[in-house]
Amino acid sequence: MAFPTVAFTKATTNPTLVILGFRRQIIYHIHFWALIAVAPLVLVQWRQDHTFLAVLLALFSLNSVLVIVCLRWWRVYFLRGWPFVLLALTSSAYSTAINGHTGLYWAYPGIAACCFLLPLRESTACNVVFVAIMACISFLTFPEPAFWRITFSLGLTCVFVLVFAWLVGRLKEELTRLATTDPLTGCLNRSQLADILNSQIQMRERYERVSSMILLDLDHFKRINDRWGHVAGDQVLKEVAERIHRRLRESDQAFRIGGEEFMLVLPETRQKDAEQLAQQLIGNISAAPFLREIQVTASAGVTEVKRGETWSTWLNRADQALYQAKLQGRNRMVSSRDLVNRRNGLPTDATPI
Repeated sequence: MAFPTVAFTKATTNPTLVILGFRRQIIYHIHFWALIAVAPLVLVQWRQDHTFLAVLLALFSLNSVLVIVCLRWWRVYFLRGWPFVLLALTSSAYSTAINGHTGLYWAYPGIAACCFLLPLRESTACNVVFVAIMACISFLTFPEPAFWRITFSLGLTCVFVLVFAWLVGRLKEELTRLATTDPLTGCLNRSQLADILNSQIQMRERYERVSSMILLDLDHFKRINDRWGHVAGDQVLKEVAERIHRRLRESDQAFRIGGEEFMLVLPETRQKDAEQLAQQLIGNISAAPFLREIQVTASAGVTEVKRGETWSTWLNRADQALYQAKLQGRNRMVSSRDLVNRRNGLPTDATPI
């Protein structure tokens, strides 16, 4: 049987967006199959003269249609799942009160759906209130032995599904972390590079907020691996990343984009300030040896984002500055402004650290 799918038109390698796509698929299928199951019951309850319940189920079906349409055509989650949860739980409780066990059977899928559609805290609160209401209805409707069985079975179902939802949330966070960070240094990897650079370009276009970029590359890193081994080289990379992070603000973001190359994205930072930071980082790296005896230097290219450019153009300009720093002897910083000055025959600030 071919299951319906939401038409997400653009494939992506961004782990965050991939997880969001799977969540939308879950939401879509819950509403689709709930609609298939509940829609016929509107007529059934109407014929049994349960007018209020029929209205609740009709509203539930209408909400499912709206959610499906919004997800499929606009990728918008209509009212974030609250109508589904409130209508489903209210319908289950009211149906149990008037139909007995026939209504009770719908309480269990309602509890499960609540845990998938709402954040953990909200779903916990909703389910605790729902189980308490169902316990009261069961006490008034069923014999005492049935009341205890119903209350405990609903409570255990709520606990099991909430624990499962919590573990899935933890797993999602861990998978996202593993997919977006470099396991050796803890820096971000290339998976989110385009999105983060594009967000800074949008801030520049819309709000005139300037961002700068530093490309930092360790000099002659291959010699370290050849002389002291790859284990020592990995330790050097980890400590370099630590020294970089100690100098960054909370809003700054560090990427490892190559074997020994790092990229720093500095929001709300002018190029002059980024140049000063690059000089400090190069100085910190060369000031103290790694593993007591390995002396390391680094070169850096610095540039500020410009209006109307793409992220690849911005990155390429920083790469050209880094290339010039390598050509001029390494252990120094070159900015894109130096490249312009060089082309115009003006003095530059590319001096060794």
